[in-house]
Amino acid sequence: MTEQHAPPIVRLRGVRKSFGATVAVQSIDLELRAGEVHAWVGENGAGKSTLARILGGLHGDYRGEIQLAGRALRLSAPAVAVRAGIALVHQELSLVPELSVAENVFLGREPRGRFPGSVDFGAMRQRAAALLAELGVELRAGEKLARLSPGERQLVEIAKGLAREARVLILDEPTSSLSKREAERLLARVRELRERGLALVYVSHRIEEIFSVADRISVLRDGRLVATRAVGEWDEGSLLRALVGRELARPAERPRAVRGEAILRTEELGGDGFEGVSLSLHRGELLGLAGLAGAGRSSLLRALFGLAPAKRGRVLLRGVPLRSARPADALRAGIAMVPEDRFHEGLIPERSLRENVALASLRELSRGPFIDGTREREAVAAVARRVGLERSSSETAVRRLSGGNQQKVVLARALLREPQILLLDEPTRGIDVGAKAEIHARLLELAREGTAVLLASSDLPELLALCDRILVLRGGRVVAELSREAASEERVLAAAASLPSERAAVA
Repeated sequence: MTEQHAPPIVRLRGVRKSFGATVAVQSIDLELRAGEVHAWVGENGAGKSTLARILGGLHGDYRGEIQLAGRALRLSAPAVAVRAGIALVHQELSLVPELSVAENVFLGREPRGRFPGSVDFGAMRQRAAALLAELGVELRAGEKLARLSPGERQLVEIAKGLAREARVLILDEPTSSLSKREAERLLARVRELRERGLALVYVSHRIEEIFSVADRISVLRDGRLVATRAVGEWDEGSLLRALVGRELARPAERPRAVRGEAILRTEELGGDGFEGVSLSLHRGELLGLAGLAGAGRSSLLRALFGLAPAKRGRVLLRGVPLRSARPADALRAGIAMVPEDRFHEGLIPERSLRENVALASLRELSRGPFIDGTREREAVAAVARRVGLERSSSETAVRRLSGGNQQKVVLARALLREPQILLLDEPTRGIDVGAKAEIHARLLELAREGTAVLLASSDLPELLALCDRILVLRGGRVVAELSREAASEERVLAAAASLPSERAAVA
């Protein structure tokens, strides 16, 4: 833990940032100290990421004063922040898919070769490999980024931040795409960096991580700083009350399984990343998919929706083989999907909330060749209310929404289709406590109404809280099926990691 009176490296005084008429952060006074992990928490839209971007030089038109080591500094651009020793690891990745892991890690800071303008690629790969090894990441430095999973890309983004050898490191939702094991490795690395004397900002919605790694916690709400206290002065109840400004309702209990007809079955389904998967999904059921990173959860969902069609086996809807394997066919068959990577696969960032929500239903919202504007607005407004988006303007560009509201947009688009089968891949990744509770409530409501839900998540408490059954994948195969009564975090992890324990047996 940091000393009580460690000197501040960074001081923020009266920092304010607006986007048009919307005030994102106002009158923020904060200090960042050497050898300390300072956690910033708050609901989506509270101002955490905006404040992080100000320190990273991405919002140079802020008001107020920022001091570095006692001297006023205007963070007018990212290059200014980097030169000042401030590194920002973004929640939404800032990587180049066409480049290798090493090239992304050292982008703009490539080691020079013997000749003017040349790059020493061997040294770059060697240094990148050393950084990845420090993080406990098993990735090849020469691997193309485009071939990596979202979780692996997140680790590359973190390595990129560490490569800058900064005095101040800002981690914005760093574990949102990571497995539990990867997250634990990262948290251990954060503690090591604290011991080296770095000032670290840790932005996260994961309360258990905050308490395990933070020295101080600052709570933001509606763009204002609510409180800053040492971690020992908080408990979970007081922190949640400060976060939302009210008492949170108790989590909804898991639904009683209503085993309707088997609406979807797979028979020995195989493809890229999975093999021999036979499962059944029933009407009104919440079926969970668990497993470590790379176990095949996302690959299976993508195959069922036609994004990466299966190569072997069959998919049956109400006993009838689904012969085509394109997303358009899946939508017509009553299947909708919320993908893992909302920003790159689920949204058109420059278009409005209304346009993004309506995108998959334009045929149904049109009269002849033209979109019926009134019908579209009414339909979007109704589904927006259902997922808790009613406070956001339907004409706001999606890129201006918080990460949580962007996720709600993708969910709203799926629900506008009124699907019989809903496929969800990490639906609450990067979502704040209040928004997560709202999405959980919607999923329980959908199950009660008869929708069949297939939920892939690395958040084991989420699966245990919601699901009637959990299928555990390892190496692309289903290795365990656990009923709601038999499922526990220990059993799921034992099966996922192939631990020599009878607890991993199918229950």
